[in-house]
Amino acid sequence: MAITVGMTNEMKLKTGPAHSAQKFYPKVPDVFGTPFLSGLFEGVSADLMAPHLGPGETSVGISMNLKHTAPTPLGMEVRAVTEVTGVEGRKITFKLEAFDEKEKIGEAVHERFIINLEKFLQRLEAKKS
Repeated sequence: MAITVGMTNEMKLKTGPAHSAQKFYPKVPDVFGTPFLSGLFEGVSADLMAPHLGPGETSVGISMNLKHTAPTPLGMEVRAVTEVTGVEGRKITFKLEAFDEKEKIGEAVHERFIINLEKFLQRLEAKKS
Protein backbone atom coordinates (compact mmCIF):
# COMPACT_ATOMS: atom_id res chain seq x y z
CA MET A 1 0.00 0.00 0.00
CA ALA A 2 1.34 3.42 -0.95
CA ILE A 3 1.77 6.40 1.34
CA THR A 4 -1.10 8.79 0.63
CA VAL A 5 -2.22 12.24 1.71
CA GLY A 6 -4.44 12.06 4.78
CA MET A 7 -2.75 9.08 6.44
CA THR A 8 -2.23 9.64 10.19
CA ASN A 9 -0.26 8.14 13.05
CA GLU A 10 0.07 8.81 16.77
CA MET A 11 2.81 8.13 19.31
CA LYS A 12 3.02 8.76 23.06
CA LEU A 13 6.05 9.39 25.26
CA LYS A 14 6.17 9.39 29.06
CA THR A 15 8.66 12.17 29.80
CA GLY A 16 11.32 11.86 32.47
CA PRO A 17 14.74 13.19 33.49
CA ALA A 18 16.29 11.82 30.28
CA HIS A 19 14.11 14.25 28.28
CA SER A 20 15.16 17.43 30.11
CA ALA A 21 16.14 20.53 28.16
CA GLN A 22 19.08 20.70 30.58
CA LYS A 23 20.68 17.76 28.73
CA PHE A 24 21.59 20.34 26.08
CA TYR A 25 22.28 23.38 28.24
CA PRO A 26 22.27 23.42 32.07
CA LYS A 27 21.04 27.00 32.54
CA VAL A 28 17.54 26.44 31.09
CA PRO A 29 14.40 25.21 32.87
CA ASP A 30 14.21 21.51 33.72
CA VAL A 31 11.30 20.76 31.35
CA PHE A 32 10.65 18.58 28.29
CA GLY A 33 13.27 19.76 25.78
CA THR A 34 12.59 20.94 22.24
CA PRO A 35 15.17 18.50 20.76
CA PHE A 36 13.16 15.63 22.25
CA LEU A 37 9.95 17.04 20.76
CA SER A 38 11.70 17.15 17.39
CA GLY A 39 12.78 13.54 17.82
CA LEU A 40 9.26 12.47 18.73
CA PHE A 41 7.96 14.20 15.59
CA GLU A 42 10.57 12.37 13.48
CA GLY A 43 9.74 9.07 15.13
CA VAL A 44 5.97 9.22 14.69
CA SER A 45 6.39 10.19 11.03
CA ALA A 46 9.00 7.52 10.27
CA ASP A 47 6.78 4.98 12.02
CA LEU A 48 3.89 5.92 9.74
CA MET A 49 6.04 5.38 6.66
CA ALA A 50 7.82 2.16 7.68
CA PRO A 51 5.13 -0.42 6.80
CA HIS A 52 4.75 1.12 3.34
CA LEU A 53 8.41 1.03 2.28
CA GLY A 54 9.89 -1.53 -0.09
CA PRO A 55 12.68 -4.01 0.63
CA GLY A 56 15.94 -2.20 1.39
CA GLU A 57 14.20 1.16 1.86
CA THR A 58 14.03 3.41 4.90
CA SER A 59 13.42 7.12 5.42
CA VAL A 60 15.46 10.06 6.66
CA GLY A 61 14.38 13.48 7.85
CA ILE A 62 15.35 16.33 5.54
CA SER A 63 13.64 19.35 7.14
CA MET A 64 11.54 20.46 10.07
CA ASN A 65 9.90 23.78 10.89
CA LEU A 66 9.00 23.35 14.56
CA LYS A 67 7.25 25.58 17.08
CA HIS A 68 7.46 24.52 20.74
CA THR A 69 4.69 26.67 22.19
CA ALA A 70 4.18 25.52 25.79
CA PRO A 71 6.29 23.92 28.55
CA THR A 72 5.71 20.37 29.78
CA PRO A 73 6.77 19.30 33.27
CA LEU A 74 8.87 16.15 33.34
CA GLY A 75 6.74 13.16 34.26
CA MET A 76 3.85 14.10 31.99
CA GLU A 77 2.94 12.12 28.89
CA VAL A 78 3.32 13.79 25.49
CA ARG A 79 1.24 12.68 22.50
CA ALA A 80 2.36 13.43 18.94
CA VAL A 81 0.03 13.21 15.94
CA THR A 82 1.29 13.26 12.36
CA GLU A 83 -0.62 13.57 9.08
CA VAL A 84 0.69 13.17 5.54
CA THR A 85 0.00 16.41 3.67
CA GLY A 86 2.11 15.86 0.55
CA VAL A 87 3.66 13.09 -1.50
CA GLU A 88 6.12 14.16 -4.20
CA GLY A 89 7.93 11.09 -5.45
CA ARG A 90 10.20 9.99 -2.61
CA LYS A 91 9.60 13.15 -0.51
CA ILE A 92 6.79 12.95 2.04
CA THR A 93 5.52 16.03 3.91
CA PHE A 94 3.82 15.88 7.30
CA LYS A 95 1.83 18.25 9.52
CA LEU A 96 2.37 17.48 13.21
CA GLU A 97 0.91 18.51 16.54
CA ALA A 98 1.92 17.60 20.10
CA PHE A 99 -0.08 17.68 23.30
CA ASP A 100 0.78 17.11 26.93
CA GLU A 101 -1.85 16.13 29.51
CA LYS A 102 -3.13 19.74 29.70
CA GLU A 103 -2.72 21.49 26.32
CA LYS A 104 -1.23 21.67 22.86
CA ILE A 105 2.55 22.15 23.22
CA GLY A 106 3.86 22.28 19.68
CA GLU A 107 3.46 21.88 15.96
CA ALA A 108 5.67 21.31 12.96
CA VAL A 109 5.93 20.74 9.26
CA HIS A 110 8.35 17.90 8.59
CA GLU A 111 9.73 16.38 5.39
CA ARG A 112 11.17 12.88 5.04
CA PHE A 113 12.83 11.26 2.06
CA ILE A 114 12.66 7.58 1.10
CA ILE A 115 16.16 6.19 0.57
CA ASN A 116 17.87 2.96 -0.37
CA LEU A 117 19.64 2.00 2.85
CA GLU A 118 22.53 0.15 1.18
CA LYS A 119 23.39 3.11 -1.08
CA PHE A 120 23.10 5.47 1.88
CA LEU A 121 25.49 3.38 3.98
CA GLN A 122 27.97 3.13 1.07
CA ARG A 123 27.94 6.92 0.74
CA LEU A 124 28.43 7.27 4.48
CA GLU A 125 31.36 4.83 4.46
CA ALA A 126 32.98 6.73 1.56
CA LYS A 127 33.02 9.88 3.70
CA LYS A 128 35.15 8.12 6.32
CA SER A 129 38.08 7.57 3.95
